[in-house]
Amino acid sequence: MTRPFHLAFPVHDLAAARAFYGETLGCREGRSSDAWIDFDLYGHQIVAHLDPAAKAVAVSNPVDGHDVPVPHFGVVLTMPDWQALADRLTAAGTRFGIAPHLRFVGQPGEQATMFFYDPSGNALEFKAFADDAMIFAT
Repeated sequence: MTRPFHLAFPVHDLAAARAFYGETLGCREGRSSDAWIDFDLYGHQIVAHLDPAAKAVAVSNPVDGHDVPVPHFGVVLTMPDWQALADRLTAAGTRFGIAPHLRFVGQPGEQATMFFYDPSGNALEFKAFADDAMIFAT
């Protein structure tokens, strides 16, 4: 079994992070303080750390006809979980940087993907593969 990863990232507002990660994404909240909040992101520990001056980096690279934000983070989900999240985010009125779609269609590594931003401008990508053997396809 793959072990969970840990990621700490800056947010400019903990209340906004709590609403986004807790309510919009449905992450269970773990420990917290007045300076950080732990979230369970599909079994992985992500920690929103308060930095009132946090500003997102606006860099992108072209990937399959889209400008993919760098840096970004997320989880490779199962296709049903990916679709459920896409539906949940759409219903919540989430503004997508790159709307849910298939990329690399008909090629090794074909995947469902979507990009969106948290309230602090951190980019997230969630993806899924019809066949997990394609995750590292070349």
